[in-house]
Amino acid sequence: MALVVITLLAVVPAAYLVWRVAQPWTDGVAHPATPRADATQLQRDVRELSTRFDSRSVNRPEVLDGAASYIEKRLTEAGLQVVSQRFDARGQTYRNLVVRLGPDTPEVVVVGAHYDVFGELPGADDNASGVAGLIELARLLRTQPLTKRVELVAYTNEEPPFFRTPHMGSAIHAAGLRANDKRVSLMLSLECIGYFSDAPGSQDHPARLMEAIYPTTGNFIALVGFYEDGAVARRAKAAMKGATDLPVHSINAPGFVTGIDFSDHLNYAREGFVGMMVTDTAFYRNKAYHTRADTWERLDYGRMAKVVTGVAAVVLSQANRPM
Repeated sequence: MALVVITLLAVVPAAYLVWRVAQPWTDGVAHPATPRADATQLQRDVRELSTRFDSRSVNRPEVLDGAASYIEKRLTEAGLQVVSQRFDARGQTYRNLVVRLGPDTPEVVVVGAHYDVFGELPGADDNASGVAGLIELARLLRTQPLTKRVELVAYTNEEPPFFRTPHMGSAIHAAGLRANDKRVSLMLSLECIGYFSDAPGSQDHPARLMEAIYPTTGNFIALVGFYEDGAVARRAKAAMKGATDLPVHSINAPGFVTGIDFSDHLNYAREGFVGMMVTDTAFYRNKAYHTRADTWERLDYGRMAKVVTGVAAVVLSQANRPM
């Protein structure tokens, strides 16, 4: 009897922790009206951003601004109105690009992706993939019914030297929403969403013990958030799983876990909002991360389209929930 009690005392807390952090028993919930993303359009935008605008960084401001103009043009071509959110940092003017959909409500759903790159690199997965996904998402949501405001934002200044500073584009946007008394019920950062592998052992993790919970094959998309946002993460995960057959795994963990806050969702969490990252896990899978080898030819646009379709399902679910 004592052995049974001791076993239960060990197993029950462990099972609860797995349920709370990884949420492995979340079933998919289909949203019947979810539109489908176009892999061809995604490939077009990733190729253009990573070749014509190679090295779109603070070191090459003219290329960075050219990338912003390209994104603005693509959104305008889709029939969307784009607002430039300009700000100054270290003697240079930068801009976020913002698309607003749905009615002007106190509650806002935000999806964003940064368009700058680390150093002078092509940055196909990091993060032309996220920006291409954002452009396609804007096209998908343009005609969808929404009961809450949705803001789609292409950010600048996510990469060093501005990472974790108030001059990140996402920090500017999040602070602006807070100053205008808006409440962000969910922010999704599209951060490296195009690299997949079916090779065994192709997926790494921050800690070896995570291999007992998560796959070691990099054929899934991850939803990454903070420990306290588990309930919202479950709804988002259910919507993503219900939208396509792409495997979806999630983690809600404290910020000290390496990688949990490695994107623009960090700044929304700092403002007290719910912020999460949609990612292929970047350097935990893609060994070309932050190298010249991060090129458009290496990405999987079919699976990337499923990611964007899943994100559309999350937005439609969250933006049409009762306030």
